[in-house]
Amino acid sequence: VFAQHISDECKRRFYKNWYRCKKKAHMRTGQMWADDDGKKSIDTNFNKISKHCSVVRLLCHTQPKLFKLKEKKANIMEIQINGGEIADKVAYARSLLEKPISVKDLFAENELLDVIGVTRGHGYKGVTYRWGTKKLPRKTHKGLRKVACIGAWHPSRVCFSVPRAGQFGYHHRTEVNKKVYRVGTKGDNKSASTPFDLTDKAITPMGGFHHYGEINEDFLMIKGCVMGPRKRVLTLRKSLLTHTKRVALEKISLKFIDTASKWGHGRFQTDAEKKAIQGLLKKDREAME
Repeated sequence: VFAQHISDECKRRFYKNWYRCKKKAHMRTGQMWADDDGKKSIDTNFNKISKHCSVVRLLCHTQPKLFKLKEKKANIMEIQINGGEIADKVAYARSLLEKPISVKDLFAENELLDVIGVTRGHGYKGVTYRWGTKKLPRKTHKGLRKVACIGAWHPSRVCFSVPRAGQFGYHHRTEVNKKVYRVGTKGDNKSASTPFDLTDKAITPMGGFHHYGEINEDFLMIKGCVMGPRKRVLTLRKSLLTHTKRVALEKISLKFIDTASKWGHGRFQTDAEKKAIQGLLKKDREAME
């Protein structure tokens, strides 16, 4: 069952060339919500799902318009609804049609989650770069960034465990048990403040994040790093395990979040602190006049 109104961001995913197409994807499914016969068939489909299905999933898409990305085409993903009876799941899914789902509705602080994504690609690489094998002596025939012996005469094939040249990076990976340190909300000017550091400052460092820019929407701060370059889409998943260890259950109290510039050596935490020490710039003085 599709919603009545589907945004152009989502429709772009159904076409290869948006400017030459007729832009009529799912037009008839939207028209079904307008007349009585269509509403009856929609209710019939919901009842069939409640009666016969064992799993209910939502078809969700991202909102590229909220970010300053080159991409205008939304990413689409199925998200499963868990807990309760099937009828309750269907009713909950129906209540979410055409509504945004915020990250703060799904994840909470001190929770563990899994990150799924594609790693940074490096292309076709040799064994020395790809596997870290030792380089051969200087006078080696036909190159030295090689594996000296790739196996015995018998068995007369190359074993899977022998390092070989090939694709390095751009692999699908899942990293588990990433702890959520902070769940930030849009428009919060104190999102980087802590009980120990009462300075009013947002999470964006001075000069913005490297090759990304400013954080203007809801965000998650998690422990450690994630795979892939900046701006690559990631999938966040609730942890599949029941955690009992102290590391997983402990409550984290952040004392300080560094918002100094990541482009240079970063002396100042906020723009006001920089102006208080170094003075106003010429453009700031002219603006005050």
